[in-house]
Formats: sequence, C-alpha cells, structure tokens
Amino acid sequence: MARPLRIEFPGAFYHITARGNEGREIFRSFRDRQQFLSYLESAVQRFRAVIHVYCLMDNHYHLLLETPSGNLSQILRHINGAYTTYFNVKRNRSGHLFQGRFKAILVAADEFALELSRYIHLNPVRAGIADRPERYPWSSCSYYMGRKKRPDWLSLDFILSYFQGRGASSQDRYREFVHDPLAKEGQSPLQGAIASAILGSSDFVNNIQEKYLACRKADRNLPALKELSKASLPKILKEAEAFFQGDRTLARKAALYLCHRFSGRTLKEIGHYFGIGESAVSQASRRFEGRLEQERVLREKVLALGVKARLCNV
Repeated sequence: MARPLRIEFPGAFYHITARGNEGREIFRSFRDRQQFLSYLESAVQRFRAVIHVYCLMDNHYHLLLETPSGNLSQILRHINGAYTTYFNVKRNRSGHLFQGRFKAILVAADEFALELSRYIHLNPVRAGIADRPERYPWSSCSYYMGRKKRPDWLSLDFILSYFQGRGASSQDRYREFVHDPLAKEGQSPLQGAIASAILGSSDFVNNIQEKYLACRKADRNLPALKELSKASLPKILKEAEAFFQGDRTLARKAALYLCHRFSGRTLKEIGHYFGIGESAVSQASRRFEGRLEQERVLREKVLALGVKARLCNV
C-alpha cells in the first residue's frame, strides 16, 4: 500500500492537511473545534511544535507547522490520535476518523510561507462560508490582523516579520496582502510541490535530496521517493555547463543526451525543460549518441560527466 514520504529534520516547515474518512465531517460542534485547538496547544508544550497558521474546516484542517526538534510524526500522532480518541468517546463510535495518513509537504519557508499563510486563511472564503477571512472564527487569520489577542501557543512573528516597516503596522500590511483580489482566484502554491512532497526552488529540492534522501533505499510503497530519486534536469544541465566550460552548445547537447538516457524523466518532461518537442528529444539524443560512437575522447568525457552527475556507474 502506498505511503506518504516523510522527510523530518530539525527546523523543517510543513504544510499539513488531514481529511475526514470518506470526506465526512471531523468537526461537528463548537466544542469539537475548541478541543482540537487544545491539542495544538499541547503539541506546542509537549513536543516543541511551532504552529504558525491554522484553519479548521468541516471535514479537514490545514496547518503551517515548524518542527525545531525534527519530530513531525510524533507531533501529528499526538494531535490526530488524541482528537480521534476524544471524537470517538464523545460519540460512542470506533474506528478511523481521518482518511489515511496526514499529508505533509516540506516547504522552503522563506519562499512560500507567506503565500501558504494567505492560501490557508482564504480557505473559508473560497468555500463560501465567510465573506472575509478574518471573520471566520476557526482560523488564525483574526490574530494576524489584530482583531483578537493571540493565544500563547500560536506564533505570528515569522510571518509578520515580512511586513515590518515604516508607516502601516505589520498587521495592516498583512491584511492588505490577504485581501488582494487576485489572491482569491490565484493558483494554489501547493501545485508547485515536487512529488507532492517538497515545495521549493530546484536548489532547495536538490539540497533536501542530497542531505536526507540519498541514502534511503527505493521502496515501491513510497511512490514519492521514487519520483524524487529521478535526476534533476536543471542540475544535469548545470553540471554539464561547468564540465564543458566555454562551450554551452556542447554542454546542452550532452545534458540532453544524459537526461534522455539516464535521468528517468519522460520525453515530455525533458522536452518541456529544454524547450523542444518530445520527438526532437529522441532525435537529438540519437544524433549525439552517433557522434559519441565516432569520438572516443568525447564519449569518455560524457561518461565522466554522467558519473559526476550521479547518472552513470563507473
């Protein structure tokens, strides 16, 4: 059975979602929501979780969460497990409350925290259950905009620090940011996540791969790990340009060849990155392979490049 990929380390940021089993409600009353928030508070106190943003909908919730201790799974077991026990006891039921495992996307905070906070806070508006995000009582938005005194367990400083400056307060600036009309119709920042597991620049993704995934064995039950194990196309081209300094044309041809032969990426993915059609990828790769058969020195250089880019074995 497929499992979500968990990448845990101290200081990581995540966008977290968990949905009710079969799409059913997980919050049915005022008391349910208050109880869930109490588990967020205890996660902060007991496991050093840092809750930056939250929003409770009827059948799911969103969190922007930081883990100074690198203990994401422990934190979510506490939150979801304690709430499931409360919910089941209160209603004399048994079994799963949440649909499978929670979904956690590792986030490059400096690049995406602001957009994710806005995306999370606008959920009730997009769902048509609130006309303004700060009027929805079950999200952190009203605290960010200064309408209510924040609870001690909710951390606002990281997000609001981006809005500090002269003139308007950081809360007023944040209000303008969230109320931007284009934000309501804009694309979800989560659509840019790689393998539904990492949201960040190619450098951020490559760094995570090298530091935390390089030694993990392939697992057919972890499709995200298989997807991330595919080579990064920008990284291959960057390696080729450094290897063939002064000859960008040759670097591009070598990179395209290596991407086609060894990266594990589809023709569509490669063509999109290099700005050519799928058939052109195959044709260019075949032409370059023919050249390698005729030029032994070049063939050895390309093989060395493949080893350097971790695509070929010696």
